[in-house]
Amino acid sequence: MADQHDEAPRATRAGPAEPAGPVEPPEPPGSGAGTSRTSETEPPETAENSVGSPVEDMEAKLAELEDRWLRSAAELDNFRKRIARDAERIRIDERDRVTRDWLQIVDNLDLALRHAGDTEGTGESRLVNAAVIEGVRAVRDQAVGLLARLGFRRHDEVGVPFDPAFHEAMGTVENDELPPGTVMETVRPGYGEGERQLRPAAVIVSTAPE
Repeated sequence: MADQHDEAPRATRAGPAEPAGPVEPPEPPGSGAGTSRTSETEPPETAENSVGSPVEDMEAKLAELEDRWLRSAAELDNFRKRIARDAERIRIDERDRVTRDWLQIVDNLDLALRHAGDTEGTGESRLVNAAVIEGVRAVRDQAVGLLARLGFRRHDEVGVPFDPAFHEAMGTVENDELPPGTVMETVRPGYGEGERQLRPAAVIVSTAPE
């Protein structure tokens, strides 16, 4: 019995020792500490760091701002040109309107000179009438000269061929001394030509006798 008691403790001491806690499974290859250090030093590629460098981003923004500036400058230049054209057109239209109103005064001066020859007188009254007529003619010529300087030359020629660009036929008269279609008389002078024409000359035109 003494021998059995001695063997039992020896067998207990010789057996394997139980682990103190749970045993962790071994880490798979490639997932050790070395791999963890690599992932910490090299961050994963994202959309932010896949875009160009800050210098490239700045150059792109500068190019965009320059393009916007060029577009704005071109639009401003076109706007200034349009305003200048509109102002010039308004100035020309207003000048033409005032000049057309001025033509009524010139026509009245022409009418006064046309009827001046009908006024008769003797002695001093005749001299006075002649002086008045010359004064009216001087004013008329001054007004006609002003219109010419503004670009509206007077057209009251006779003996010239009828031209629809300058003349408006008010009537016809048979004449065997002049070629058909010749201006015989100017009833109302015309002023200007082309796009700057205020009005055509109203004339009497010759025709061939029947």
